[in-house]
Amino acid sequence: MVNLTTRIGNLTLANPIMPASGTFSEDLADIIDLGVLGAHVTKTVTREKRGGNPTPRVCEVRGSMLNSIGIPSKGIDHFIQNVIPFYHRYDVPLVVSISAHSADEFARLCEEISVPGVSAIEVNISCPNIEEDGKAFAMRPSSAHAVMKKLRGASDLPLWAKLSPNTGETTEVALATQEAGADALVVSNTLLSMAIDIHTRKPKLGNLMGGLSGPALKPIALRMAYQCAKSVDIPVIGCGGISTIEDVIEYLIAGATAVQVGTATFINPTTMVRLIDDLRHFLSDQNIANVSDLIGTVRDADAADAVVFMEAAP
Repeated sequence: MVNLTTRIGNLTLANPIMPASGTFSEDLADIIDLGVLGAHVTKTVTREKRGGNPTPRVCEVRGSMLNSIGIPSKGIDHFIQNVIPFYHRYDVPLVVSISAHSADEFARLCEEISVPGVSAIEVNISCPNIEEDGKAFAMRPSSAHAVMKKLRGASDLPLWAKLSPNTGETTEVALATQEAGADALVVSNTLLSMAIDIHTRKPKLGNLMGGLSGPALKPIALRMAYQCAKSVDIPVIGCGGISTIEDVIEYLIAGATAVQVGTATFINPTTMVRLIDDLRHFLSDQNIANVSDLIGTVRDADAADAVVFMEAAP
């Protein structure tokens, strides 16, 4: 019998499989047993009601997906009164994803959402920051640190910082969020992308650009997860392009403590349940007793030595 439990800070998860925010809702309870998941991660909530971006909001791109949903939300009051009570029936940690456009707004929302029944808060710092001319908080170490510091002062709950692939300072941002009080990192959000209809010559999304998710994102997000796991002392949760057990195993070997499944759930709503079963069978077949024995076991020493040698060569 293999042990699938994993720990993210002071939270113990029955297994490392959970949904990515924005791809999970109460409706899935009609299709799968939500009680078997490692954690529940809600759709991102904002303090005020939001209508989201103009349509079309989603399009396919060669095996992956672009979306520009725009974080529609019914607001914090509706969320506390209706969504959180739904999850009380499950003995599974509830992680609430939040978004805001300023550090002060983030802190206020974080404080208001810190209510009984919430196990952790996932902070979507990949969203636009009005204090930085619309650039996401997670684009720069300084803005990531500033918002996380305010959030840390607003709640005692575990804070998971969701990072962005749209930066050239991955490890610097990761270290800044850790130093400011993040308890875990979610790596990563979607990659800013675009698609054009060659017949109409119009962008395929109503908001012109959107986030790339699915298999095309995986090599990027996997690289980021590896870099972050090597750089920080807090857990890393891999997110991006996960649909097969091989994807899950790669993220774990790279150093992720758990993973989030997103686009694959749209294609097959039972994907997460299948991955939990597949993970159990993989560990059993490999004679690995605990999933934790797999985490961070990438054999990168020789490759690292080669990189150093190449950089040092004249």
